[in-house]
Amino acid sequence: MSSVLYDTPGPRAKRRNVLMSIVFTLLLVLLLWWVWQKMDDKNQLEWKLWEPFTTGEAWTTYLLPGLGDTLKAAAISMVIALPLGAVFGIARMSDHAWVRGAAGTVVEFFRAIPVLLLMLFANEFYVRSTDISSEQRPLYAVVTGLVLYNASVLAEVVRAGILSLPRGQTEAAYAVGLRKGQTMTSILLPQAVTAMLPAIVSQLVVIVKDTALGGVMLGFTELLNSRSTLAANYANVIPSFIVVGIIYIIVNFILTSFASWLEKRLRRSKKSTGAVLGEDTEVNPAAVGGTFGTGGEGGGPSGFTFKDKPPR
Repeated sequence: MSSVLYDTPGPRAKRRNVLMSIVFTLLLVLLLWWVWQKMDDKNQLEWKLWEPFTTGEAWTTYLLPGLGDTLKAAAISMVIALPLGAVFGIARMSDHAWVRGAAGTVVEFFRAIPVLLLMLFANEFYVRSTDISSEQRPLYAVVTGLVLYNASVLAEVVRAGILSLPRGQTEAAYAVGLRKGQTMTSILLPQAVTAMLPAIVSQLVVIVKDTALGGVMLGFTELLNSRSTLAANYANVIPSFIVVGIIYIIVNFILTSFASWLEKRLRRSKKSTGAVLGEDTEVNPAAVGGTFGTGGEGGGPSGFTFKDKPPR
């Protein structure tokens, strides 16, 4: 079936695609075989190196506590960074220059600084300026760095998602009497979530992985840091890296699978209510009336107005 993105491949293209698939599969098998042989030559496949992972001690003492700290730091960072990114993303679209300029400065500043530098700076700040205990300080520093960097990235994701909606959504909301804050919170943001979700999930995966920076540089007892302690006790560096890598893959796969399920559910919900999903989607007049309502007096945050509003 043809689409606007590609034409249906013909007989020659199909044969070429099959041939390329076979060649790629053979190359992948050869690569895996080469890796296996190299590990076998260096005695990295001996059972004594993998046996610790079949016992409970390696998991209960090292891996599971480390995984728990990884998920704890990632969850706290997500809970703070998501709403903070939404606030700054909306603020960057304000009509007021001082709001737009301040939000843009904060976003661009923290997006330009490496997340590891933010963690190190936060750690030094907590050491010299607060009474946080040395046991809790690495967690605070990791969360601070992750929140500052990822909230700035998510702010741009939110802004791009809102601007991707048809302008008619804003015009229709104003036409039925909604104020600017109501338009943003009740009309634009709920519809933009579907468009933003893949990028948001990608950034959440980055948050999970970047917790490892705190383990390497700050001594935060996350999964990768716990792996090094385990490898020192059992002398199985390569197997421990492989097992930890698999754990990261499983965690991120669960996160992306949940996001995919949520995105499909949101799309089905929007289609069933007649909500607009893109430029070419037809608006259901009944849904517009039911969604937009008749307006009200509640507005958005003080000082926040948005561009491109139609003349009233």
